[in-house]
Amino acid sequence: MAAPKVDVEERPPLLKSIPLSLQHLFAMFGATVLVPYLVGLDTSVTLLSSGVGTLLYIVVTKGKVPAYLGSSFAFIGALTVLLAVKPGQLADARHVSAAMGGCVVVGVIYILVALAIHRFGTGWIDKLLPPVVIGSVVVVIGLGLARVAVDMATGAAVGGYDRTSFLVALTALAIAIAAAAFLRGFLGVIPILIGIVGGYLVALALGRVDFSPVAHARAFAVPRLVLPTFGWPAVLALAPISLVVITEHIGHLIVTNKVCERDFFREPGLHRSLAGDGVATAVAGMMGGPPNTTYGENIGVMAITRVFSVWVIGGAAVIAIVMSFIPKVGTFIHTIPVPVMGGICILLFGIIGSQGVRMLVEAGIDFSQKRNLIIASVILVIGIGGAHVEVGGVTFSEMPLATYAGILLNLILPRSKGLEGPAAAEPDV
Repeated sequence: MAAPKVDVEERPPLLKSIPLSLQHLFAMFGATVLVPYLVGLDTSVTLLSSGVGTLLYIVVTKGKVPAYLGSSFAFIGALTVLLAVKPGQLADARHVSAAMGGCVVVGVIYILVALAIHRFGTGWIDKLLPPVVIGSVVVVIGLGLARVAVDMATGAAVGGYDRTSFLVALTALAIAIAAAAFLRGFLGVIPILIGIVGGYLVALALGRVDFSPVAHARAFAVPRLVLPTFGWPAVLALAPISLVVITEHIGHLIVTNKVCERDFFREPGLHRSLAGDGVATAVAGMMGGPPNTTYGENIGVMAITRVFSVWVIGGAAVIAIVMSFIPKVGTFIHTIPVPVMGGICILLFGIIGSQGVRMLVEAGIDFSQKRNLIIASVILVIGIGGAHVEVGGVTFSEMPLATYAGILLNLILPRSKGLEGPAAAEPDV
């Protein structure tokens, strides 16, 4: 028998709300803290911006959409280039400040798109970013990070190849895969967290964990916020990725509609939901945290528990904020060995790339049409091949460059019979 439903506006008793909120915290925790770990941002600031962003989202959506906002994986590649640090290290404050200017602009783009959707609907998004562009870009986001994951797993990211490091990484990967494949209920929603914990315990048994930083960390401290500075390099690197995440946001809202048996596109409206995401991301950038996005993990928790209450989601946000003021939490996270995170990233980045393939398949993209083949081919090679262009001192790295190229090709390639007919035969090799 299905569990009784707790609807969006309902407020469960406090003693029931706390464990329900903790479930959402656990669901988002592994992925949310992984992003700052990889790109060099402060974990405490990330937890703070995630919690504050979720509360702001609830306010903007008038308390009518249950969604938790955590760190977006789509921006990892661009932020890694901008912040220029190895996984597990903290980036220089000046680099963080410059990158945060781009993150604030990303949030503003969300809000502007929300206003355009409110005024003109969503048809223009489909014309600017058809599935062949979005799907190919998502493949690039995942596979473009493949080398990062492998270097972390093998130890190359922090010195050089090490057999024990790779063993730890493969163990963490195996545990995460087993959890995702065989566990059911709530445990089946948090395979990332389970994989990290399992890999951590193996690394601990092998003497690969150093607890000394945790012992010296303070019990309470205000997170060190970093104010943004604005420059073209960060804006041009991050802005095009926002278009991809906007599409992801729409997809998440569709799933949330089905889970909650509501029509959130009508009330409070897609424009409010997207604007809430934008406000949260802009505020995160003002603090020094990564761009936010609605989390599929938390949608999964709602589907399992049938608890859709925004009060429960808000409770998870409050707990995240409280945790951000306990430096030992952030310091403990940084004791997780890089190979453990590398093993998890092999799975995560691969899933992101596979999601792009899934989008192409579900949209019915016909690659016998030369137009689709050309667009996807150019995006994939530019994005995965590491292409970059420097114009006037501003460098366009592979991820934004691939996105720009895909959008441009989609706009300029005519929908003629010649380009929509069968693709050319495979070249001889």
